[in-house]
Amino acid sequence: MGDDSNPLMMVIWILPIILFVFYGQQIQLFVTSREIKKGLKKLDGFRDESKIELINYLKNNLQVKNDPMKQIDKFLDYFTIMPVDMDPNGIVDKVHHIVRSREDYTRAHVKSLSPKMSDIELTRVQTLLEIASSLQMIYKIVNHMFLTAKKQNNYPLILPLQMILPFIMEQAEAMKEAISAFKSGQPIGDGIGPMVVGKIMLECEKETVAFQTSLSKIDFEDRKLFLLKAQGPGSTVGRPADALQTITSNNKLDAIIMIDAALKMEGEDSATTAQGFGAAIGGIGTERFQIEVIATSKNIPIFSIVVKQSVKEAIALMTKEIADTAEDVRTQIFDMIRENTSQGQSVAIIGVGNTAGVPQ
Repeated sequence: MGDDSNPLMMVIWILPIILFVFYGQQIQLFVTSREIKKGLKKLDGFRDESKIELINYLKNNLQVKNDPMKQIDKFLDYFTIMPVDMDPNGIVDKVHHIVRSREDYTRAHVKSLSPKMSDIELTRVQTLLEIASSLQMIYKIVNHMFLTAKKQNNYPLILPLQMILPFIMEQAEAMKEAISAFKSGQPIGDGIGPMVVGKIMLECEKETVAFQTSLSKIDFEDRKLFLLKAQGPGSTVGRPADALQTITSNNKLDAIIMIDAALKMEGEDSATTAQGFGAAIGGIGTERFQIEVIATSKNIPIFSIVVKQSVKEAIALMTKEIADTAEDVRTQIFDMIRENTSQGQSVAIIGVGNTAGVPQ
């Protein structure tokens, strides 16, 4: 047999191998950079859109006298420094103090934009401001990581950003789409907990038991129920831990039932419910810590019911499928009360979540 080797074909095969050996990382960096640039362009558009929506809302709905642009820009770049945690003793109280101080400061300065602003409008502006601030921070962090990797021509440094970018974009797109719901005061997916409890307390007498938190007391099959939710229809989560502390200081509770939204796993259906044990409440953890301390000190069991949904569904306009679970969850609450308490006992039922568009 003759020699079938072709020098030209050998060159065609060998050249790409040599190219990838010496310039593989640069090629990968170039391809990855194009993908990340597209994401950054979207994020930049999201932050600009959220800022414009906020300013237009202030001008059109609240009739602010002065141009709010300068003050809004100051708010967007505001930062919070978490306390030192080298010694973890007392760290929760420190975080709690920092977060509450920040909330009070923001509320006071947002109010100064329009002194005639109602409490409901104030909560909406605060939420829109939080969305705009979060989108700006996401853009800055992603842009910083990208420019640092590009400056050093370092592909391994940009690889983690490429891997987490789809998750970042999902969060950012969800925030952007949530703006319209908050502006118009419509319920969001995270409001399913307050919606369930709010429906139970519709015809009941209400009282303010903690900051932006409502309480109703009803009787159910010889049991006393304390119904708690954030005061709607403003955009707020209230302070359920403070409210629970007030209730337990004057009453003996035999059980706590918490209803909240929960992120579903990929492959799970939205608007499915699940029951569990423990405090179902998100956030940075201070509220959950307070509730757990109260329950532990009083020896009160905590039961939970969650409605599963995606990140986008949680902060966007509530879907019909999620809203339709309210009656089923209500039935589960009463079944849970019958199964875990006896006649003459007391139960606190807490609707956890943002109560935008959900009255009581």
